[in-house]
Amino acid sequence: MAEEATEHDRTRRQLRTARMEAFSDGIFTIAGTLLVIEIAVPPGSKNLWHAVVEQWPSYLGYLVSFATIGAIWLAHSVITEYLDHASLWLMRLNLILMLAVAFLPFPTKLLAEYVREGDSERVATTLYGLSLLMTSALLYLFWRYAIRAGLVRDDADESDVQVLTRRLTPGLIGYGVLIVLGLFVPIAAVVGYLAIALYYLVPLGRARRQRRIRQARSRHGDQNADG
Repeated sequence: MAEEATEHDRTRRQLRTARMEAFSDGIFTIAGTLLVIEIAVPPGSKNLWHAVVEQWPSYLGYLVSFATIGAIWLAHSVITEYLDHASLWLMRLNLILMLAVAFLPFPTKLLAEYVREGDSERVATTLYGLSLLMTSALLYLFWRYAIRAGLVRDDADESDVQVLTRRLTPGLIGYGVLIVLGLFVPIAAVVGYLAIALYYLVPLGRARRQRRIRQARSRHGDQNADG
């Protein structure tokens, strides 16, 4: 009877986490899709090739925002894999994080429209940077709360937890520096935002693969021991 109750509780925990992940994946998908909808060539353009090339700010904004959303999604996926279960407060934090993610297409559109408009360019770049900083800060808060609330699996490797925490920290500092830079050289700041997104994408993916390799080796060792 006790075993049945334990299994029932485990199933409930898994369902709570699974629903949070499914909702989040939907938001990430919609946000990424909305980015490309904003790219358009002015109707009635006589020189289509020139009109397409002239939309380069939209392509740049799309690239940076999609890379950032992808990086946040990847980090969010890694974090949820470490969770044993969720809590109501974690779900609330996740909702706020998704609120920030869903907002990203708006500053991306402003960046594309005003990137060559003098003072408006600085305003658009600053708003864009603040949006990215807020999203990354909420992701970091989401992870730190999961650790402090004891929501991380007991079998999670402590070194992996520390590595993930360290990986999430530099981006916050980088966004702060680039927001200031954007007041003087907006395009350089936007390129810097892309660099941060790539930083998030590459190391987290590598860490995830390394963890899977360690798990596979551990299972292999257990099988040898049983044999």
